[in-house]
Amino acid sequence: MFDLSHLGKILITIGVLIIILGGLLLLIGKVPWIGKLPGDFVWRGKNVSFFFPLTTSILISIVLSLILWLINRR
Repeated sequence: MFDLSHLGKILITIGVLIIILGGLLLLIGKVPWIGKLPGDFVWRGKNVSFFFPLTTSILISIVLSLILWLINRR
């Protein structure tokens, strides 16, 4: 009636992607310049601090765009 093997493959793929994303997040913490580029704004008040990683976000966006462009180029 209902084939669950297709759903199983989708769940395995999602799980593998989550594992890869978790590994990348662990490795990003070891890169010293992530979040400390010129253009990453930090404001510290008495009781509040605000961090806006503008340059880091743009750099990550460019890299991901290039990777996805290369993947979809086929």
